[in-house]
Amino acid sequence: GLVLGVYSNEKDDGAAQFTSAGDTFDRLVSGKLRALLSLCGPPLKKGKTRIFHGLHQDFPSVVVVGLGKKNVGINEQENLNEGKENIRTAVAVGCRQIQDLEIPCVEVDPCGDAQAAAEGAVLGLHEYNELKQKKKPVVTPQLHGSAESDAWQKGVIYAEGQNLARYLMEAPANYITPIKFAEHIEHKLRSFSNVKVHIRPESWITTQEMGAFLSVAKGSAEPPIFLEIHYSGGANTNDSPLVFVGKGVTFDSGGISLKPSSGMDAMRADMGGAATVCSAIVTAAALNLPLNIIGLAPLCENMPSGKANKPGDVVRAKNGKTIQVDNTDAEGRLLLADALCYAHNFNARAIVNAATLTGAMDVALGSAATGVFTNSSWLWTHLYEASILTGDRVWRMPLFEHYTKQVTDCPLADVSNIGKYSRAGGACTAAAFLKEFVTASHWAHLDIAGVMSNKDEVPYLRKGMAGRPTRTLVEFAARLSQDRHN
Repeated sequence: GLVLGVYSNEKDDGAAQFTSAGDTFDRLVSGKLRALLSLCGPPLKKGKTRIFHGLHQDFPSVVVVGLGKKNVGINEQENLNEGKENIRTAVAVGCRQIQDLEIPCVEVDPCGDAQAAAEGAVLGLHEYNELKQKKKPVVTPQLHGSAESDAWQKGVIYAEGQNLARYLMEAPANYITPIKFAEHIEHKLRSFSNVKVHIRPESWITTQEMGAFLSVAKGSAEPPIFLEIHYSGGANTNDSPLVFVGKGVTFDSGGISLKPSSGMDAMRADMGGAATVCSAIVTAAALNLPLNIIGLAPLCENMPSGKANKPGDVVRAKNGKTIQVDNTDAEGRLLLADALCYAHNFNARAIVNAATLTGAMDVALGSAATGVFTNSSWLWTHLYEASILTGDRVWRMPLFEHYTKQVTDCPLADVSNIGKYSRAGGACTAAAFLKEFVTASHWAHLDIAGVMSNKDEVPYLRKGMAGRPTRTLVEFAARLSQDRHN
C-alpha cells in the first residue's frame, strides 16, 4: 500500500495540491491520480481520505489523505506546530486504512517532514492486543523514497519509545508487577553498553530508609522494587546528569481509602510516570543522545490489607521529615518523596519527575496538556519548547507558598499528604508536598494524570493508554544535550 498527502486547495481551480511525492506518483500513472481525485467531489479536508485501487502494479491500493493547509507552522494560540500535527494525524489515518485492507506493508509519503510522518505511522498503528486470539494484521510502515531516511528513522525511534510506555501502561497489573516492569525495561536496555540497570530489592530500600515508599508497598503481597538506570551518553561520564524520576504504582486500589470500583481497572496505568521516564531513557539510548541520564522508579502496588497504611498513620521519609497519611489514596507522593530525596545524590543538572498524581490535574486541564510545576524558568522553557515540536503539550502551574501552608499545617507530623482544604487546588497542594523533598534549583514535577489515556482527543493515538508525554521528555533531553548553559 501507499499513503500520499494532499494539501487543502487555496485556489478556486479545484486542482489537487500534492506533496512532491504525490506529484511524482501522479506523473508515474500519467495523471490518473489527479484526474480521479477531481472526479470524486470536493477537495479532501484535513484528515479525510480517499482510496484508489489498481493504479500501479507496485501499489495495488493508494490512500490519499488530506494534510490541511500548506506551509502552516507554529500556532501560538495552540502552543504547537500545526504542520507537524497535521502530518502525524493524516499519516496515522492513512496507515490504518491500509491495515483495514489487510495489506502487510505500507510506504508513507514523508509529506515534507519525515520524522512527523514516521511518528504518525508508528503511533497510529499501535494497539495492545497481546492477550487476544484475534489480532489486527501487523502492518510495517516504511518511507516512500529515500531522501529523508535519517529523519524517518528518528521518528520511528521516538514513536516506538511512546509505544513502549503505552504497552507497559495498558498491560494488566497481574502481567506488569513491579519486578516484571523492571525486568522488561532491563531487557530493552540490555544491548546498550553504556547503560547500567540496577533492580534494587526491598532490603536495599530498607537500608536507604525510604520509609514513605515502604509504607505504601507493605499493603501488597508483591514486593517493592526500586529501579535505577544509568545511561552514560555524555562525553564525560562525570558530567552532571539529567535525573528522571517516575511514580511506579503498578496497581492503585487506593489502599484503605479504597477507590470506587467503577473504572478502577484503569489504575493498572498508575505507573505511567515510571513508564514514560523509563521509555524516554530507552529512546535516548537508541538515539545515542550525548548526555548522561539517570532514571529512578519506585515500583509497588497500593493495596488494602492488614498491613496497609491507615488514615492518620505517620511515616518517616528518607530526609527525616515525618508525613501524616491522611488519605492512603494519595500514595504516589509518598513514593516520590523518597525517590526525590535519593535523586539529590547525583549532583543533577536537573531533576524531572513524572506521575499520574492527582485527579485534580485531570479536572484542571483534561487531556489537553501535562501540568508542569517547576522552580526553574530555564527548565520550564526547555520543556515548553520541546512540547511545541512534539504536539504533546505542557502547561505551567503555580508552586505558590499559598499551597505549601496547606500541607505543612499538620497536627501530627511535619507535613500532611493532602491539603487541609481537601479538594481545593488538589494538583497544586500535591506539588507543594513534593517541593518539601526538593532542594535542587532546577526541578520540575509533571502531573500526567489528565493525559494518561486517550479516547479520541489525539487522533493519531488509538483508544487506550496514551504513553504521554514520552516524546516531549525525549525532545527535552535532546535539547538539553545541545544546551551547555545552565
